[in-house]
Amino acid sequence: MTGLNRQAKTLSDVQLRTLLNFVAAETSHPDRNRVIVLLSFKAGLRSKEIACLRWRMLTDAQGALSDALALVNNASKGRSGRVIPLHPDLRTALLKLHEQERGRARGAANDYVVAFTKGSADAVTRANSVQFLFKFWFAKLGFRGASSHSGRRTFITKAARAVSQVGGSLRDVQALAGHASIAVTQRYVDQDPQAQRKLVDRL
Repeated sequence: MTGLNRQAKTLSDVQLRTLLNFVAAETSHPDRNRVIVLLSFKAGLRSKEIACLRWRMLTDAQGALSDALALVNNASKGRSGRVIPLHPDLRTALLKLHEQERGRARGAANDYVVAFTKGSADAVTRANSVQFLFKFWFAKLGFRGASSHSGRRTFITKAARAVSQVGGSLRDVQALAGHASIAVTQRYVDQDPQAQRKLVDRL
């Protein structure tokens, strides 16, 4: 089995909607879990990044939610800090969660975005908790081959396919993903045989 075959599977739009519907109806913390899913699929964050994200990386000096996520290096992998514009669905979910957290005397600048019932723990434990949630959800839904990295791979693959339509390049996808090398970004992108056929037909 090659390294490519061992990568987490990307999810279709239908599968993502199924996942979002599941966490909304079948989990104890639906709004928090919706944010976890969207941070993965609509911002391309790693499990550690989701676990270590704090409200100050999402809010301005007045505590209002910004239009972008400013991830710092120590909340990421190595020097993978970056700025990611917020997808409208993710921003809406964050606004709702932030309002709820403030009502619980949380949601201050230095508080974690994703709160766990056992409270704040070290980064590794928190990241493991995020990974466990995805594993549990995918097992319940029967999404074989999917893991906590599936959202990130889906984000990068979809961005790579759409970037030329907005006048960008794979360098922009690399920046959003926080990859040191564009070669790493390329390895994340699923091939599309239908697109390859259309491309060859136009040559």
